[in-house]
Amino acid sequence: MLATGPVAVQPHAVARRYAGALGAGVLGATLLMATLLRVRPDLDAAVLLPMFWFKVAFVASLVVASLLAVSRLSRPGARLARLPALLALPVLAMWLLALFVLSRADSTERSLLFYGQTWNSCPLLIAMLSAPVFAGVLWAMKGLAPTRLRLAGAMAGLLSGATGALVYCLHCPEIEAPFIAFWYLLGMLIPTAVGAVVGPRFLRW
Repeated sequence: MLATGPVAVQPHAVARRYAGALGAGVLGATLLMATLLRVRPDLDAAVLLPMFWFKVAFVASLVVASLLAVSRLSRPGARLARLPALLALPVLAMWLLALFVLSRADSTERSLLFYGQTWNSCPLLIAMLSAPVFAGVLWAMKGLAPTRLRLAGAMAGLLSGATGALVYCLHCPEIEAPFIAFWYLLGMLIPTAVGAVVGPRFLRW
């Protein structure tokens, strides 16, 4: 089939494919958030708080690391190299910060720091906002050449969950490290698990 004729591949085809998929997915997630959840009314005050930006940085670092993993896994034979450590570092840093905050808090405050006000809805809302991104990323990966399908699907789910969580930051009132370290991560792991399940079937050549 390769010998039937030369087929030129456009430069940066993979990057442009994922850029389009993520752009459409982020637009869909933002529309969902704005329509169903609404931007938090005190966002102008929240952006002045350092912990708001710690939360955003935590989620954004997972977006970048999982995007690198997804782009690698879209090519046959590509190695992840140090990407597992790059994925683990933000999680470990947030966990350490959460333990530090809990260790300095009074026993009566620890439950509120961990559960916040929205623990029962936060993971599900993040998973919901990840859905448009998930569809776009799976479409982009399907048109490439992944070979480790379960891992590729899981990383597509993680990228979608982290992107959904990034959009969710515009609505979520929670900024405490213990809450973010557990409930945000749980929300991102829901589409990760879904991706690991559907990856081998959907991404098969």
